[in-house]
Amino acid sequence: MKVTLLGAGAWGTAMAAQASRHLQPGDVCLWSRSAEQIELIKKAGENSAYLPGIHLPHGLQLEDSFENAVLRLTQEDLLVIATPMSGLSETMAKVLHLAKHPLNIVWLCKGLEPDTALLPHQVVEREDQLHSHGLKHSYGALSGPSFAQEVGNGMPCALTVASKSPYLCKIVQTAFHHGNMRIYASDDLVGVELGGAIKNVLAIAAGIGDGLDLGLNARAAVLTRGLAEMMRLVKAAGGRPETCMGLTGVGDLILTATGDLSRNRRVGLCLAEGKSLPEILSNLGHVAEGVLCASAVGSLASRLEVEMPITTMMSEVLSGALTPHDAVKKLMGRDPTVET
Repeated sequence: MKVTLLGAGAWGTAMAAQASRHLQPGDVCLWSRSAEQIELIKKAGENSAYLPGIHLPHGLQLEDSFENAVLRLTQEDLLVIATPMSGLSETMAKVLHLAKHPLNIVWLCKGLEPDTALLPHQVVEREDQLHSHGLKHSYGALSGPSFAQEVGNGMPCALTVASKSPYLCKIVQTAFHHGNMRIYASDDLVGVELGGAIKNVLAIAAGIGDGLDLGLNARAAVLTRGLAEMMRLVKAAGGRPETCMGLTGVGDLILTATGDLSRNRRVGLCLAEGKSLPEILSNLGHVAEGVLCASAVGSLASRLEVEMPITTMMSEVLSGALTPHDAVKKLMGRDPTVET
């Protein structure tokens, strides 16, 4: 089978390397919109800009033509969208415009569309209605606790692919389930996607707590009560709360909220130091999805009448309406209630 990955950032590059280690030379293609970036990767043998120090397999095909990257695939192959959430809509529209037969499409991005509070699969469904030309494509999300640097180095990792299509789940497992990577299958797209979105917001909260030196007790409280918020919203949105107890919920939450490689945690640490959000994001150099989707998660919760106090406080901190210190005071000053 052939695999094309659209987006040569850290995560797209790491997953391209993972597939290339198992499939035949030339079967895996990594696309970048920048011809200059492709040439630099070819010369260096690594993606120095986004995944430095990781040698890429010789059999990995590199491409700067979007059309060539998409049209090389048949109905039995796999297309992976490895852009940030902000690029999902545009990328899907371009893919669907080119498609001449049904495709198997999976995305790696986590978050909600900021202006609409739509989940990734809802964004894809919207674009499908506009651009599919009657073709019946198969869709899904690939998510879970994963730092690109570790995956690039071939270290152990477990992810979940969520789709209503058993065939799509099967070919995602064929592409990536080998060596030190395990791929589990699920049909709960809502649960998997919301877990991946909310954990980023909670990781910022955990970073703020650690940055303010509030202690390990406080971190445990944030993660536990944050998980309760996640489960409430997943249930209200039509997903299964128990999905939150798996890799894409509590697993990804633990990693992102405590791991030193986490960009969202780093945002929280810097906010606690009193740095401004524009300064933090400028120095980060990568996308921190929790910053982009905090307000959208809050909007979805409000629409579904779900109480999410930690998420609400983070949205207010990120908007500048509250300082980290004031957010902690408001959370700790809430009336007592039962644990559910």
